[in-house]
Amino acid sequence: MLLVVDVGNTNTVLGVFNKDKLEFRYRVATNLKRTSDELVATLFNMFTIHEIKKEWIDDTIISSVVPDIMYAWQSCNRKLFDKDPIIIDYKTDTGIINDYESPKDVGADRIVNAVATFYKYGGPAIIIDMGTAITFDVITENGKYLGGSIAPGIRIAQDGLFGMTAQLPKIELRNPTTAIARTTPESMNAGIVYGYIALIDGLISQIEDELINNHDIKSDIKVVATGGYSELISNESKYIKCIEPDLMLDGLKIIYDRIKK
Repeated sequence: MLLVVDVGNTNTVLGVFNKDKLEFRYRVATNLKRTSDELVATLFNMFTIHEIKKEWIDDTIISSVVPDIMYAWQSCNRKLFDKDPIIIDYKTDTGIINDYESPKDVGADRIVNAVATFYKYGGPAIIIDMGTAITFDVITENGKYLGGSIAPGIRIAQDGLFGMTAQLPKIELRNPTTAIARTTPESMNAGIVYGYIALIDGLISQIEDELINNHDIKSDIKVVATGGYSELISNESKYIKCIEPDLMLDGLKIIYDRIKK
C-alpha cells in the first residue's frame, strides 16, 4: 500500500492506495506547530479508523507547499515506518517538462496536478485548483508545463469580508439564486460566488486566447477543476467540464509509479 500526503496551506489531505485503488482520503488542518509525534498519532488514528495496519504501508510520497512543516513529516515517517518518505520537488522525474522560467519556484502541487491531468486527459489542458489560492496551470499536448496564474482563494475573500468589516456576518457559501439579493448574507454569498465564477471564467478565456494566438494551439483545450470549492464554482462555469476532487492524490500515485519503474 502507498500513503500519499498533500500538505496545503490550510488543509492536509492524506490517502492510501491499494495498488491502483484509492481506499480512502482523510483531511486534517495544516498546523505548523504540530510535532512529529502528533503526526504519528494522526496517522495511527487514521489507520485505526480505516482498519489499516501500518505494516501494510510500503512507501510514502509527499507534496507540500509548506516547507516549515516538512521536518516534522519526515521525522514522523521515520518513527512510524522506519524509512524516509519520497518528497516531490523540482528535480523529481515527473514525466512532464517543466518550462517555467525558474522551475524550482513552481509549487509542487501545481506540477502534481499537471501530471495527473496530462496522464488522465492528455493536453492541451488548463487545470484550476481552488484552494487557499486559486491556481491556473497549463500543460501542452506534448507534456510541457508552461506556467499559469495565481489568484486569491475564495476563503481569503470570505474571511476578508468578515474580518475587515464591522457589520458583515460570517456565512456559509452555497449556490446563489440571484445577484440582486435582499438580505446581507445572501448579498455576500452572491458577490463571492458569482464574482469568483466571473474571475475564473475570465482567466480561462484569457489563457485559451493566449494558447491559440501565442502558442499555436489548435486542438481542443480540456479544462479540469479540483480543490475544495471546485464543485460550487464549476457547476456554473461556462468552461469547466471535468471535476476531479482527488487529482492531487492521483498525481502523487502516478509519479510514485514512474519513480519506481
